[in-house]
This record gives sequence, structure tokens and C-alpha cells, in this order.
Amino acid sequence: MQQLHIIAFTHRQLDVSKIGLLHIEKEAQSQQLVQLKEELGLTELMFLTTCNRVELTIVNGSDLDTPFLTRLLQTLYPKLVPIQLEDFVRKAEVYTGSAAVQHALSVASSIDSMIIGEREIITQVRLAYEYCHSLLLTGDLLRLLMKKVIETAKRVYTETSISTKPVSVVSLAYQHLKQLNIPLEARILIIGAGVTNTTMARFLKKHGFKNFQIFNRSLSNAQKLADEIRGHACVLEDLANYQSGFDVLITCTAADGIIITPALYDSLLQGDKQEKIVIDLAIPQDLDEAIIKEYPVKYLSISYLQRISNENVKERSKELQQVEEIIANARYEFQHLLRERKVEIAMRDVPAQVKELRVMAYAEIFKEDLETLDPQAKEVLDKVVSYLEKKYISGPMKLAKEIILNHAD
Repeated sequence: MQQLHIIAFTHRQLDVSKIGLLHIEKEAQSQQLVQLKEELGLTELMFLTTCNRVELTIVNGSDLDTPFLTRLLQTLYPKLVPIQLEDFVRKAEVYTGSAAVQHALSVASSIDSMIIGEREIITQVRLAYEYCHSLLLTGDLLRLLMKKVIETAKRVYTETSISTKPVSVVSLAYQHLKQLNIPLEARILIIGAGVTNTTMARFLKKHGFKNFQIFNRSLSNAQKLADEIRGHACVLEDLANYQSGFDVLITCTAADGIIITPALYDSLLQGDKQEKIVIDLAIPQDLDEAIIKEYPVKYLSISYLQRISNENVKERSKELQQVEEIIANARYEFQHLLRERKVEIAMRDVPAQVKELRVMAYAEIFKEDLETLDPQAKEVLDKVVSYLEKKYISGPMKLAKEIILNHAD
């Protein structure tokens, strides 16, 4: 198992923007990963990429020292300049043997994630393995490891409450919105087309909402989001001229200060006196607090959502001990499974060798004796030999496996 290594680049050591430099689009992974395996002589390889981590799981006889890591990154990312390459090598998290197994189990069970309990990671791990397997990059060791990893993660999510309470502000905001029973045809005004608002918009579209108007400083980014959710895009400077009204306003921009003033809000209302829903996910907030006092508003702020998130994180953290116990048991079970597999591989030639002895005995050693037997006697002999052959293979092999495994423990 000492040939198993994981090289991880995560949010603990690197900014998410830097991790993004290591992301490889699906279309390019095939060629680059196959080339990496061939050039470095790797036995097995798996590549995992998410929004806040990139990991390479490899089976390799070489030590993962600085020269090896440098060569690996140079091969996989030839466009990295020397200073970037040095930084990534220095900040790589390297796990070997049982530590690699522990890490793989922790990642899929989400306790190594930026947000504990976000179960999307189990799907990301499974799909990453299946894709690398389809490219013939993986082998027996990674097959056994991923089987145990997925099985363990499923246990974690079904036997503990680590993922029951949402902790992302987007999930919390959507839950609050859902509780208000907003009609699916509600007019939704989205200000800002960054990651947060894009995620929120996807949630809304997924659950049937369809009336979106997006404003953003960059029209191209607004149009990209609008195309995805089938909305309409405008530049932010045109917001003051918007006359179609709204039922829900969701804002999250990178502005340094207030962008939705009382005057602008009044203009957006177009004389409508009905209570509106405003979700402000920006830091600092986009909405002038005077609006909340002057107009009928159901208001959700990032600070309010963050407080709930923090409480839910604490609740999830209480489940960590049970999750860690499940992972510890899984790691032990995997080590035992791996020893069993090694014994199976070591002894898999025994049946063929026994059959060869039988053929030799019939064709050479006892050939003349067999010719003196009548058909009925030959049939009985065949049955006896087949029975002994079967018992010789199964019984002693089982006993040998037990002896080896017990000795290993």
C-alpha cells in the first residue's frame, strides 16, 4: 500500500483562484492524463477537480520527493511559470499509504471539505473515478479503494446527520424563499452575475422559476447567466431605467458600498405598494438599510444567513466523532481487504498449475496404465481426480489465506 499516493491542492493551502489554475477541462483531460501516466511510468492514476480542490491519486513505486512533484506538475501543466511551479510544489499536500486511504475516505465523506457535510463531493469523486477508469488509467488498487470510499461515504450520509442542515448561504436563502410560497411566475430581479448569484439562479430555475431579469456591470457575464436560466440581460447602469417591476430582488455585487438607494428602489417599484422580497448576499451589503424602514420588505441579509449557517456548522460538527469512527473502521477494513487481495493474486496460478499436473499425469506418467482401463473405470477415475483436484484447490488455498492474513495482523 506504500505505492499509493495522493497529491492534493486544497483551500487549506491555496486561494481558490490559484487552485483554478490546476483545473483541466473534461475535453482536455483524456490526452493530458494519458500522457502523464505514460511519461512518469505510473501504474495507476485518478484526477479529481472541484471548485476548491484538485487531487491526483497515483500508484507509483517512486518516492514523492520535490523533483518528482516538480516533474509531475511540469508534465501536466506545461504553461506554469517557474514561480508558480515552485509555489504549487511547496504547498502540495502529499499523503502516502494508510494516510492516503484516510484522506480519500475523509474527502468523500465531506469532513475534509471547505463546508463540512456538503454531499456533492461523493458524486464528484465517483464520476472522477469512473472517467479515469474509462480511460484505462486505473487498476486493481484504485478499484478496491474507490469501492470502499464510496461505500463508506454512503454510510456517513445515511447513518449520521452531518449533511442534514444546510450551511451554504445560497441554500439557506433558497429555503427561506421557498417557505414564502412564491409563485413560479414571480418576477425575479437579479443584480450581479457572479458565482453566488449564478448558484442562486440555478437553484431557482431548477425548481421551476422562469421569469428572470439580470443586471451586471459586464453585459457578457449577464448574458451568459441569462442564456443559462433563460432570462434577460442588461448592464447595471441601465437599472435606473428598468420599468417592468419585480416581486423578488436578489443582489450580490462586488461594489464597495451601497448600490440600491431608496431613490433607485422607489424607481424599481414603479408605484407598486405590495410587499417585496429582497435577498442581499453581498459583502458589504448592496441595499441601503433605509429601504427596510420606508417600504414593506421581507429582507434577508448575508449577516442573518451567515448566523444560521454558523449554527448549522456547529450542529454538523457534533457528528464528526461518529463520522471519524466510521472512517477508522473503513480504513481497517480496507487494509484487511487489500491483504486478502494480495493473497488471491499470489495464489491465483495454483488452480492452473494443478490442472497442468493432471494433464501431464494422464498424457505421460500414467498413460499406459490408463489405456488398460475400461470406459466405466475411466469415468470413475475422472470423477475421483476431479473431486480431489477441486478439494485440493479450495481447502488448502483457504487455509493458506487464513494463515497469511493472521500472520499479517
